[in-house]
Amino acid sequence: MNKPTDLARIPVDHDDIDTNVSSNEHFSTVLEARLSRRSLLRGGAATAASALLGAIGLSGCGGSDNDIVTAPTPPATSNPPPTERLLGFGAVSKSLADTVVVPAGYTATVLYALGDPLSANTAAYKNDGTDGDFENRAGDHHDGMEFFPLSATGGASTSVSDRGLLAMNHEATTDEKLSSFFVHANGGTMTLPRPALEVDKEMALHGLSVVEVRLSGGKWAYQKDSSFNRRVHQQTEVELSGPVRGNALVVTKYSSNGTRIRGTLNNCGTGKTPWNTYLSGEENWAGYFTRAAGDDAARGDKSVASLNRYGRSQGASSRHGWETGGPEDKYQRWDISKKGASLDGSDDYRNEMNGMGYIVEMDAYDKTRAIKKRTALGRFAHESAVFGKPVVGQPLAVYMGDDSRNEYIFKFVSNALWSAADATPADRIATGDKYLDSGKLYVAKFAADGSGQWIELSISNPAIAAYAGYRFADQADVLVNARLAGDAVGATKMDRPEWCSVHPGTGEIYFTLTNNSNRRVEPGSASQAAPDAANPRVYTDMKGSSAQQGNPNGHIIRVKEGSAGSTATGFTWDVYLFGAESGAPAGTVNLSGLTADQDFSSPDGLAFSPSTGICWIQTDDGAYTDVTNCMMLAGVPGRVGDGKKVTLNYPRANGSTLSVDTYVGAAATADTLKRFLVGPVGSEITGIAETPDGKALFVNIQHPGETTAAGNIADPGKYTSQWPANAGYGAGRRPRSATIVITKNDGGRIGT
Repeated sequence: MNKPTDLARIPVDHDDIDTNVSSNEHFSTVLEARLSRRSLLRGGAATAASALLGAIGLSGCGGSDNDIVTAPTPPATSNPPPTERLLGFGAVSKSLADTVVVPAGYTATVLYALGDPLSANTAAYKNDGTDGDFENRAGDHHDGMEFFPLSATGGASTSVSDRGLLAMNHEATTDEKLSSFFVHANGGTMTLPRPALEVDKEMALHGLSVVEVRLSGGKWAYQKDSSFNRRVHQQTEVELSGPVRGNALVVTKYSSNGTRIRGTLNNCGTGKTPWNTYLSGEENWAGYFTRAAGDDAARGDKSVASLNRYGRSQGASSRHGWETGGPEDKYQRWDISKKGASLDGSDDYRNEMNGMGYIVEMDAYDKTRAIKKRTALGRFAHESAVFGKPVVGQPLAVYMGDDSRNEYIFKFVSNALWSAADATPADRIATGDKYLDSGKLYVAKFAADGSGQWIELSISNPAIAAYAGYRFADQADVLVNARLAGDAVGATKMDRPEWCSVHPGTGEIYFTLTNNSNRRVEPGSASQAAPDAANPRVYTDMKGSSAQQGNPNGHIIRVKEGSAGSTATGFTWDVYLFGAESGAPAGTVNLSGLTADQDFSSPDGLAFSPSTGICWIQTDDGAYTDVTNCMMLAGVPGRVGDGKKVTLNYPRANGSTLSVDTYVGAAATADTLKRFLVGPVGSEITGIAETPDGKALFVNIQHPGETTAAGNIADPGKYTSQWPANAGYGAGRRPRSATIVITKNDGGRIGT
């Protein structure tokens, strides 16, 4: 049995994972590292916080409905901006306050929080750790979400803006070592074995929810007694669909024919299909499983290489110790050691992890339809899945990122050609079968000249068929082990590809690359990677006295497909924005020329508004949080190639200088990029959805107060955040992940 001390080694940031030790070629280029010493630019954190709060004059709006702080109204001018000018709001200043800050003229209201009941007979949430029945409550760590309009008769719609369904991911739980401590009365059990009741609660907190929301009397509210409300958790049956369905790699004790699995896990980014269904990405699922110390020898086959590549080496401890909850099958599935005598795995859970790591499709409107994992889109640490612009008579393209350090960007192209009639089908899940169960999966390789290529991941590709690192058996094996297939063809290692979105005007595809602490000018280990044109920065960023190396602030890359559109195998690219503090060196770090109204770090969530075309950028940061809490910015991008080529230089240890050419988009201006929102202490800003008219924007505030230590659970005064309780929402004082809805006071579209 694994010891508690083993589990304590798991990093706090479960997203910052690196299992790619392949020797894929990188560009032999480097840049000059410069120290960005914030301590020379400003005083200590406490002094900065006092100066900031005094400067922006934060004050509450009062009342539980107006529970978000707004920035002060800018002084009147003789030439007020036009009503519909994009980014016409006043930029929000950086903030360390335990609240949500939005621009003057906007109101943000807490709508739906951890523990909120989803049925009329579920008790109100007490928020003291004694609550149960989370199968009928909002889950934890609200993440990606989509809005599905409801007609007056309760049918599917694409145009209604005052009633709809929010389909939402519940990624994880706020934990300290083992326990998800805010949801347990005493902080939970920190040693193994874990009590069954605690494990049951935590398993139910993960997954998806569907909740009806309505605008009535000028206020949005969720409907706790709606027949549409739904929770998907770790006991919910989900079908495997596509090429992996029925394959030997997904045979388990639960599903001896390899067609189903329980639950969906660590769901992060989302997507919406052209036929109006919900897509959810399974991200860092590997950490929930454990393997015995002698499991490599027990297996004695190629599955060992696969498990190591996906982050489950033998002896690996699980994140929460769910496998110790008891002898029942629902607990034992989290131990993926080979225990049975069967050849196919039908008497144990050695293959259980192969059923995780996919894009999941759900019909938010219809509880009776199966939830399906679309295996043709590959298995990795999925974030969002976004469709290219549909063109009648052409295949559909779906773009995805693998969120771990040094992982890859992918594209799926359907075999089926798009038909306009499928935008409003009678059976939405059957339409998903048509477009998402057969097609081609590609991985991206970026070149130093600003071009790139999509390489098909096919068993017929000689580089894959003859790959020495892993012997692929068939196409299902390629999809289950898409990372290894990417290794085989020499895909470009990226700086944690997270969300992606397609520009509604240009059709260009934008990918957030959150950060990468393993970039090095001269890599010293297999887990490190040299800089290249698409991931060009290597520098040291100072957070107080702590030196953060690699690419601590991240960037956003964008891709323009070739003339063949969705089926193109060639593309061009540039970097839309480089995250950086405004005072960082302009020639090596702050390459986008960010000002104090624009600077940010670690871009994560990303979505274009279908209404306004604004690009919303959200952060999940630890590098800049001594200066500001995480934030959301609004951008109005140009297009690939609107900037310039930049050459970055760095001296090698042997005295020579290496150079890297990269391509930087047009510099940000006050008219093209502004900070729109700053969240409470310890939170990540994530999840973006809006009504069809663009007048209500839904945003998720994830894990406020996550830096609170488990030993402080009994003393609310020691919580690093008390949001949203401190804003008048709900009972208790423990921080809760929650969805807010933002509206403009004059009734206009958000961001104008």
